[in-house]
Amino acid sequence: MLLPNLMWAQSTSETALLFSRIKPGGSARIQGMGGVQTSLGGDYSSAFSNPAGLGMFNRSEISITPGFNSAKITSDYLGNSGTETKTNLNIPGLGLVFQTEQEGKKGFLSGAFAVSFNRVNNFNQNFSYQGTNKKNSIIDYFIEDATGFDSDSFLSEGENFNTPTGLAYNNYLIEDSTFIDPNASRFEYLSVMGVYPSNPGDPEDIREVLQLENIKTTGAQNQWSFSYGANLSDKIFLGAGIGFSTLRFQTKKTYTESNYNFVSDADFNPLNSLLLDEELRISGSGVNGTFGMIFRPIEMVQLGISYTTPTLYKLTDSYRATLSTQWNNFDYFGDGKNLNAVSEESDELIDEYDLRTPSHLNIGGTLFFQKFGFISADVELVNYSGAKYSPGISGISFDSDNDRIKSLYQSTLNYRVGGEFRFSNYRARAGFSYMPDPFRSEQNSISRKTTSLSGGLGYRAEKFYVDFAVVYTQGDASYRPYRINSVDSPLVSIQNKNTLAIVTLGFPF
Repeated sequence: MLLPNLMWAQSTSETALLFSRIKPGGSARIQGMGGVQTSLGGDYSSAFSNPAGLGMFNRSEISITPGFNSAKITSDYLGNSGTETKTNLNIPGLGLVFQTEQEGKKGFLSGAFAVSFNRVNNFNQNFSYQGTNKKNSIIDYFIEDATGFDSDSFLSEGENFNTPTGLAYNNYLIEDSTFIDPNASRFEYLSVMGVYPSNPGDPEDIREVLQLENIKTTGAQNQWSFSYGANLSDKIFLGAGIGFSTLRFQTKKTYTESNYNFVSDADFNPLNSLLLDEELRISGSGVNGTFGMIFRPIEMVQLGISYTTPTLYKLTDSYRATLSTQWNNFDYFGDGKNLNAVSEESDELIDEYDLRTPSHLNIGGTLFFQKFGFISADVELVNYSGAKYSPGISGISFDSDNDRIKSLYQSTLNYRVGGEFRFSNYRARAGFSYMPDPFRSEQNSISRKTTSLSGGLGYRAEKFYVDFAVVYTQGDASYRPYRINSVDSPLVSIQNKNTLAIVTLGFPF
């Protein structure tokens, strides 16, 4: 499912939440009912959510679930609104179930082994914004970020060269204070484009600058599950499975500033534009285990519980950036050698590390109405503050990142409810799910809760079945292109609306 909250890769704490806040995938039958599946069975989705449900299969089957995603993102920045839509076709689910039976009416009656594929996070989205900022520029961020470092650290062999601030230094966007005073500090910085507020000697006003950014993300989190469920006397169903997760995430960001205007000195125009390109790729694999039980105290009631261990990922990320500036034939050093086009590219930075995403505890109940259908509900406990990084290379510490994760995030209870109505071989379904804000306190006056409404239809025959579902998900988020030590850090408000249409084709045998 598409994660509605945009948590762009600005920090390790944000990517930890992005990779932890998954939605259970599954067949169109399950998705049409809001994702409820803890106390249900007889569906390949059980291999991922509660393997005990596999014990309810009375024959083997193979199934495939193709899907169509439409992600619509509306942004608001400095009074300007824009909307982008990204669509893609994919196969979010596959299932293969082998069922065996034993003679008898009590004890071990049957079992089923299943191999399933589920997509639990879809990162394919486009997002952009633009607006005229009258308070600050990304150059102000570069100045603040550089403060405290010797200017030599931003040169090609320096420890800070491969950062946007290092690239800004080599594009002449910032200089240490000795640029105008040889006796000043090499640990403080200024810019010919002014600071926030303006430096003495620069135009005494606040700049106006047109800011534009395009962000494109691609990739997904998927899991292959190998699970087994057993039927004990048609009363107790037990199951266990192992999951092998894969993660592929890529984000490309293109940030542009242009149309600089100093209100009190319109003739001061040294820089036409700057363009910052960043690309981050994260890939890896992980493993987890899932254990579950379903209890049927009476024929019309089923109660289920399942536990999925933390997923242990081994990840590799690579980062590179390019910063280009187009100067207006500006005599930067006062020696007649004017600046025009300047560009600097970082090295490719590759890191290897481990990430542990939180465990999931699910409790559910289902009430059957004879042959007419049922209603079902799940409650899921996830502690997002339990995500943790560990280094893959000695000498690197993630202590500050892990402390930030603990301070930012909290445990939440996710809710799902749904039902199915049966008429002869036909099925009608509806569902609802709710994921609360994972942050301890509301960020930027925006709640990150997400809600989903779903519905679906199905048809069952002896050798074939087909299910169709539509899931509509919405939620709000925010994004900051950069942060400065001021309440004026720019903020983009985001509304996310996603529509997923999926079909499951099943062939019992």
